[in-house]
Amino acid sequence: MNGSVLVVDDDPDTAQLLREGLRRRGLSVNSIHSAVACLGRLATEAVDVVVTDICMTDMTGLELCEQIRQRYPDILSIVITGQSTLDNAIGAIRAGAYDFIVKPVKLDTLAVAVGRALAHLLLLRELRHLRSVVEGDPVDGTAGIAGESPAIRETIEMVRRVSDSDATVLITGESGTGKELVARAVHRLSPRRAAPFVAVNCTTIPTPLLESELFGHVRGTFTNTKSARPGLFVQAGAGTIFLDEIGEMPAEMQVKLLRVLQERKLRPVGGDEEIPFHARVLAATNRNLEAEIEQRRFREDLFYRINVVTLHVPPLRARSGDILLLAQLFLRRIAQRIGKPVRGFSGPAARMLLDYDWPGNVRELENCIERAVALCRLDEVTVDDLPTKVQEFHVTRIVIPVGPAGSPDAMITMEEMERRYVRQVLETVRGNKTHAARILGIDRRSLYRRLESPYEAARQVARPEGASAIDRAKSSDSE
Repeated sequence: MNGSVLVVDDDPDTAQLLREGLRRRGLSVNSIHSAVACLGRLATEAVDVVVTDICMTDMTGLELCEQIRQRYPDILSIVITGQSTLDNAIGAIRAGAYDFIVKPVKLDTLAVAVGRALAHLLLLRELRHLRSVVEGDPVDGTAGIAGESPAIRETIEMVRRVSDSDATVLITGESGTGKELVARAVHRLSPRRAAPFVAVNCTTIPTPLLESELFGHVRGTFTNTKSARPGLFVQAGAGTIFLDEIGEMPAEMQVKLLRVLQERKLRPVGGDEEIPFHARVLAATNRNLEAEIEQRRFREDLFYRINVVTLHVPPLRARSGDILLLAQLFLRRIAQRIGKPVRGFSGPAARMLLDYDWPGNVRELENCIERAVALCRLDEVTVDDLPTKVQEFHVTRIVIPVGPAGSPDAMITMEEMERRYVRQVLETVRGNKTHAARILGIDRRSLYRRLESPYEAARQVARPEGASAIDRAKSSDSE
């Protein structure tokens, strides 16, 4: 029987007896001597089954079961009671206990009950697995990140590689690419999967309330606050806290967040004592934080603190081979939800979906498909069902000029061809030079060199001291 068991009893001798007896029967067991300490342990360690006495001084076993059910629904509880009464049995079930054992405890009986609980957990996990298979989603923890293109496969592989560590991860990518889906996948694949995943959008919380929301506050800090409130860092327990759009965080909060991440402790608003937190931190942004640092809008020391590992989510235009796959996935889900018999796309409609550049990325594609299914009057989506901007979009591609019969006079050099392509990539990523260099597989200095014409390069060599301010800025930026 594989699984982790925690015995809770305020009598150390009884706790040791149960712990050693279950260990001799092949179980992985630890013990603890108070219900409050148990809740603290569950916040930092992965536990499958809790075996608790019903009578304890700080909190009853039934109250502990209720807390575990609310905070950690994937953990099962077994209650040990001194009286086999109907009231005790009903109370245990109502509190969320999986089973209850009557004293004096027979270790073989307890081991069987624990084994049944572990088998039940295994069955629940198998059912989730089968449900994912039926729904056609990946079953390896990356559910929601659909696609077969090299770009998204690379992202998924990176998700798998970083999930087992506790390193802070910075997830980058344009708006609508699915950064939160990636963060949730990292959490689901990690040893912290049974603990909470807490997502915070730094742009939706007013600045005066952001510190209290993240770090909590003590009683009486604000008007009419009659009780203390733990912040989201503490509420995440031993799970994951996801700071979305961290590039939008106000400067004063950046300083406080940096200290919290460095010390792994936080001070609630109005409080005097620092308390530790145990959650893993993931962050995401659609901004170029390196450019934000240059503009003094983001702290460089905070950037290096959150950017231990970078995980880039590619835009949809960089994974065009996934467009129809995602469109069909969205169509099936939306059609099932609203009960409409739409099965696919007409050829012209599919072609338009492929040609469009999707500046809003996956989110825009999903909204487009939802609109198309709502308007569709046939069993397939046609061109008329697509938004006007998708229908009227004109593809822009690099065209190699050739004269009549391939006249050499109309040809361009390979160097010029490369320069035009670099400019188009730069235009596609809206001038983000770091992103463009990453796509091209070169550094920023090489990017600038490829953008310069032979005349411009010669002019720079001839007049290095007379370079314009723009030229000097470009040279400094490339370095």
